[in-house]
Amino acid sequence: MPEPEVPDMRDPSYGQETLSGTTQSADATAPTPAGADLAGRAVGGGPRVGVCSWSLRPRNAAHLAELVRQTGLAAVQLDLDPIRTGAMGLDEVREALGRVGAVVASGMMRMAGEDYSTLESIRRTGGVVPDGTWPENLAAARATAPIAAALGIDLVTFHAGFIPHDPGDPLRPVLLGRIRELAVVFAEHGVRVALETGQETADTLLELLAELEGAMPAGVPAPGVNFDPANMILYGMGDPIEALRRLAPRVLQLHVKDARPSPVPGEWGTEVRVGTGDVDWAAFFAVLRESGVTADLMIEREAGDDRVADIIAARDVVLRHLASAAAAAGGGDA
Repeated sequence: MPEPEVPDMRDPSYGQETLSGTTQSADATAPTPAGADLAGRAVGGGPRVGVCSWSLRPRNAAHLAELVRQTGLAAVQLDLDPIRTGAMGLDEVREALGRVGAVVASGMMRMAGEDYSTLESIRRTGGVVPDGTWPENLAAARATAPIAAALGIDLVTFHAGFIPHDPGDPLRPVLLGRIRELAVVFAEHGVRVALETGQETADTLLELLAELEGAMPAGVPAPGVNFDPANMILYGMGDPIEALRRLAPRVLQLHVKDARPSPVPGEWGTEVRVGTGDVDWAAFFAVLRESGVTADLMIEREAGDDRVADIIAARDVVLRHLASAAAAAGGGDA
C-alpha cells in the first residue's frame, strides 16, 4: 500500500474532496453491471468483488457507506484502525454499510510509523521490522483482533515489511517470530492473517511462508497471501503474473490494482487506473482460473483524484473477466 502518511480521519477537512467534485463526476448510482449480484459475487458463485475502504478516503461511517454505494459494489475490505482508535464506532460502521447492502469481507491492519515517501524510507520503517514500533504494533494487533471477530470476518491483512532475501540474515528469524506472534493473536479470535505482496520477491515470500508453516503452534493456521499485482511492479520485485502463479496455492485474497514501473531503479513506480498499466489482466485471471483460486477480489486505489470513478472502471474490468471465465466454463459466449 505505497501511499504517503494517511491523514487523521477525525480531521473535519478529511475526505471533503470526495464530496466536492470527485465522486460527483462518477455515476452517483453506479449500478452493478450484469455479471455480479448484490452480495458482490460473480453470477454463478465465485469470488466476491469489493473495494478497500481506505481507497475511498471516508471521513466517517456514513460517508464510507455512501461512497461504497456509489461504486456499485457490496463487499468491503475494511481498514480496522479507525475503529480501534475510536475515529469510527464498530456498530455505526456495520449499520451504515448494512443500510446500503454492503458487507465487510475482510479487514486491514496498519503498522505504526510507516513512511512511504521513498522506497528507502519504507524499507526502514515498514511492517513489523523496526524494533522501535514493534511493541505498539503488537498492542494494536491485540486490540484489533477482537474487532475483526465482532465484525464476523475471518481474514485480516497487513504488510510484514521488507523480508531479507538472504536466509542467513539475522533479521529473518526476528521477522518470522513477530509474524508468528501476530498470527497467534488473531487466531485466538478465529481470524487468519495474510501478508500483502510486493516488498519481496515471490520466492523470498514462499521461503518465509514455508518456515512459518513449520513454526506455528498446533491449531494456528499459517499466514497466507494477499496478492497485489501492482505492488510487484511498484516495488520492482518481479513479474506479477509469474509471482501469482507461484504463490497461488497460498492466496487468501487479491487486491485489484495497476501500475507502471519506474524508469529509475530504486524509485517508486506509478499507480494507475486498472486496465491502463502493466498488469496483464487477461493473464492474471487465466492464472486464477488455471490454479483454482477463488479468493475475493478487493479493488484498491491509492492515487488519483477521482477514486470512485477509478474503482468503477476497475470493477468493470474485473466483472468482464469473471463473466468471460464463467461463459467459457459453461460453454457459452462471453
